[in-house]
Amino acid sequence: MLKRIMKLSPGRIIALGFAAVIFIGSGLLMLPCSVQEGQDIHYIDALYTSTSAVCVTGLIAIDPGTAFTPIGRFFLAMLIQVGGLGVTTVGAGVILAMGKKINLKGRNLIQEAGNLENGKGAVQFVRQVLLTTLTIESIGAAINFIVFVQDYPSLEALGYSLFHSIAAFNNSGFDILGHSGQLYANENLLVYHDNVLLNLVTTGLIIFGGIGFLVIQEMRKNKFCWKKYSMHAKVVLSVTAFLIISGTVLIKVTEEGETWMGAYFHSVSARTAGFSTSNMANYTDAGLLVLTVLMFIGASPGSTGGGIKTSTFFVLFRGIVSAATNKTEKAFKYSIPRELFRKSAVITLLALCVVVSGTWLMMVMDPHVPMIDALFEMTSAFGTVGLSTGITPTLSVGSKILSIVIMYIGRLGPLTIASLWYFTKGDRVNYPEGNIAIG
Repeated sequence: MLKRIMKLSPGRIIALGFAAVIFIGSGLLMLPCSVQEGQDIHYIDALYTSTSAVCVTGLIAIDPGTAFTPIGRFFLAMLIQVGGLGVTTVGAGVILAMGKKINLKGRNLIQEAGNLENGKGAVQFVRQVLLTTLTIESIGAAINFIVFVQDYPSLEALGYSLFHSIAAFNNSGFDILGHSGQLYANENLLVYHDNVLLNLVTTGLIIFGGIGFLVIQEMRKNKFCWKKYSMHAKVVLSVTAFLIISGTVLIKVTEEGETWMGAYFHSVSARTAGFSTSNMANYTDAGLLVLTVLMFIGASPGSTGGGIKTSTFFVLFRGIVSAATNKTEKAFKYSIPRELFRKSAVITLLALCVVVSGTWLMMVMDPHVPMIDALFEMTSAFGTVGLSTGITPTLSVGSKILSIVIMYIGRLGPLTIASLWYFTKGDRVNYPEGNIAIG
């Protein structure tokens, strides 16, 4: 069986790996040691939670803080960690920790999962990813502890700090605060709306997790010298900054009651993290539309986030500008290969089809859900964000299964599209070019 699986393409192996972890995770979350006494968790909710964790989404059908024991929360944190880093990276890390070597097939899987140009340096890449993750999450947890220890006992605050740091860096909007202290279930970080330190450290973790490990390595290697950065790093950092700033301004304009800190927090969080310091149900339709666009674009390639990715958005935008102005596609003194525009267009179109189809199906299965809420929910699922207007727990079983599928597609979509659709071998027969009227 294992030999048959290893003969599959890297994309299919990775897809099967994520599916396996999701089902294993659902089983772990159903164990008696994982569930709080008096809580009755249905398997569909455990499967939904496991999918949301592995796909680093954060959408919840049950409140993790009140439903799970410390052991269950530990399982949840590990699912988020595996989902954020990727099954391939974690698996390779385990192999290296056992002192074994990674074969050529394994290096190809790492190359595919990490969006590397080739398999050279794949092992070193895994080591750097794991070290970077451990370092950043440790720093984040230490700062989080300063905040949480003011409201909870030291040991409990330490657990919250570690979980929150893992969830934030892996761009997953889970929280386990539940009913503890002053919080109510499903309110996420609402009571910390005005806590500047927690807001800044959370957004910092989200940004670092969202720009991708390749960019983090470049920033460290080139000592933050912009001129030495590759075209990829410049595109990722520029688009990230643009989306954060423009998102902050637009949210502040549409939501008069939101503070600048709140607008900034949600501008960052909407691009695949899903933490919230405000009630999304109170947002206007205009504000939800801004968040929907940010969720659809998402994070960057090789990161812990989802969406169509910042680089895809950039290439698509530059290609449209090039077609409209009849100029060559270029940026940062580099020309952009035309094939990248085609790939970006395919990914974006397929993503739109997934979101629109999912929205329609949800409205059919749950007619009581308003269209803007359904669109917001499906975009959040596809972008592996986790923001919701509060409809998730009220969804029917059919809509929950739909969300599970959309989250899975969102986590693997661009990777699966690239490996199974775009890079397939072309036809051996060449046909004469035809002409179609466009526009």
